[in-house]
Amino acid sequence: MAKRSGQLRLNAFHYVSGHHAAAWRRPEASADDRIEDYVAFAKLAEEGRFDAVFLADSVDVRLLHPEGAARKAHSGATLFEPLTLLSALSAHTRHIGLIGTASTTFSDPYNLARQFLSLDHLSGGRGGWNLVTSNDPEAALNFGHAKPVPHAERYARAEEFVDVVLGLWDSFEDGAFLRDRASGIFIDLDKAHTLNHQGAHFRVKGPLNAPRSPQGRPVVVQAGSSEPGKELAARTAEVIFTAQQTLQEAQAFYADVKGRLAKYGRSPDELKILPGAFIVTGATESEAREKFEELQSLVHPDVGLELLRVQLGIDLRGHDLDGPIPELPETAGGKGRQELVAALARRENLSIRDLYLRIAGARGHWQLVGTGAQIADELEERFVNYGADGFNVMAPVLPGGLRDVIDHVLPELRRRGLFRAEYEGRTLRENLGLARPENRFAATRAAAAVAAE
Repeated sequence: MAKRSGQLRLNAFHYVSGHHAAAWRRPEASADDRIEDYVAFAKLAEEGRFDAVFLADSVDVRLLHPEGAARKAHSGATLFEPLTLLSALSAHTRHIGLIGTASTTFSDPYNLARQFLSLDHLSGGRGGWNLVTSNDPEAALNFGHAKPVPHAERYARAEEFVDVVLGLWDSFEDGAFLRDRASGIFIDLDKAHTLNHQGAHFRVKGPLNAPRSPQGRPVVVQAGSSEPGKELAARTAEVIFTAQQTLQEAQAFYADVKGRLAKYGRSPDELKILPGAFIVTGATESEAREKFEELQSLVHPDVGLELLRVQLGIDLRGHDLDGPIPELPETAGGKGRQELVAALARRENLSIRDLYLRIAGARGHWQLVGTGAQIADELEERFVNYGADGFNVMAPVLPGGLRDVIDHVLPELRRRGLFRAEYEGRTLRENLGLARPENRFAATRAAAAVAAE
């Protein structure tokens, strides 16, 4: 297969103080308890012409679990609820997309559809929903569950959940709200639609009480690399956030997911695959490596073991830190990430200590340390060889780590024609190269009219 041309897409993935587990211990790291810190991050990302700010989320406090993890600052992702925060950031930015995470396991589809469509309107068409299911047992306890929701049940609920949300976002066709003062007609009722959904998990009448947004509807992002996750993404997602360690793994995932689209009547360009890329860079390779090693030296074993508990779904306390990871039982946690991290340990023959240090920055995502040119070489190789459509950039420490990427990596990518110098449009869809979706009810009526001719 010939190498591809074109430009890659880049999101700026925000995380508390930075993505490295020890980022908060660096004196230059932001505290992330002030709106000013988030505004500065969004403006910096927009200055770099990133496609979107990407926010993860967690609805429990991992600081308190388990014993010894009080040394760990990362409580999940952000101190603030993402929809509220992104709505505030929309007032301080003009072009950059605003993608927030919300779980289908612990949310209601009508409320979520309304919240994200509101963000889309407030931002002028820059909103995106990162659809996830939730496996953390501590989070389950906050929503009336006595234990984690099983994997299969989470994805069955997610499949129906996203169908309801997409249907609600099509409640009104373009131009439905006439607001004709002369005639006194406010709305064209032929362009208003009631969903009347009745399923195994939800009963939702509709319609949603908001018109279509400037980009038609928020962009749907999906995070998950298990078999059900890949199938859900192929059917419904427009961007997928994933993790692969090697080019071969990335190419296999890319071909697998893109190859599933045709059976849903979709083309490969309708889904952008953006793996995480943890980037430490500087003016020289030695400078970049020194930054990375300083962070690695600050990782306490309690923090490392907590990282492994989250990624592998089991607690390894009591095991020899310098011994291999044990055989892993099946858990209710994220299957894709457990498989990825366990495979990394086996492939590189890592001890438990080696493994938690290996994922302390990227948490299983691709880890890159080097000069701007070296980083650009790696990103370009994965992009042109069909391993990714772009990347979710994970800065080690904020705000300095993102500034380093902007100063050292982006100029090199632009020199090679791989990344934009200016935004292509005003909506997130325009900048991602995604078409504005047609309203399903309008499409059905148009098809019926053609058939009747």
